[in-house]
Amino acid sequence: MFNRTTLVVLVAALAAAFGFWAAQHRLAAGAPGPQLQAVRLFEQPRALPAFSLQQSDGTPLVPGELQGHWTLVFLGFTHCPDVCPTTLAQLAQAQKAWASLPEATRPRVLFVSVDPERDTPDRVGEYAHAFHKDTLAATADIPALEAFARSLSLVFMKVPAAAGAPADEYSVDHSAALAVLDPQARMAGVVQQAGDGPLDARAIATDLAALSRTRR
Repeated sequence: MFNRTTLVVLVAALAAAFGFWAAQHRLAAGAPGPQLQAVRLFEQPRALPAFSLQQSDGTPLVPGELQGHWTLVFLGFTHCPDVCPTTLAQLAQAQKAWASLPEATRPRVLFVSVDPERDTPDRVGEYAHAFHKDTLAATADIPALEAFARSLSLVFMKVPAAAGAPADEYSVDHSAALAVLDPQARMAGVVQQAGDGPLDARAIATDLAALSRTRR
């Protein structure tokens, strides 16, 4: 999925983004609250600028729609060959684990396609709901997606199709990290994969269940 040049760009961008996070918020190691395994919270959550995405049911997704719940945000696209289906399958395991929590405070997963050229809102919803019916699914035009990703310190970039291949067989490189939004729809932390290993669905489920009880 990644060519060498793109990988270098993404690594540099992610390193800069994480440095910005650390400088602005400091990760809350040892801070009061639940002991977390997978989620790394910032010392101070950061308010997001206004955004508007289009959900798979045709309604707008704005910050107010995400209030009241802890939310994991994952960027991807439906033609993704590996990272996206693997991550959504792992997150579906976490969603099943917290299914017994009250609906009013149950954590959420938001999948945002960064490939609007091929992914209509309907297609994004169909794809995400195949992993778990409760997953929120949305997309937008490129400028709106770029602004949304930037506000979460995440990145994505279109990679042209290989020479001789049809133009629509391009790929999209994107951050594998998950942004963590608190019940006020603020950027509150991050979940990162350890190297090339999978996400720990059990740890994520335990962390989000604990956070949903604190409501911070």
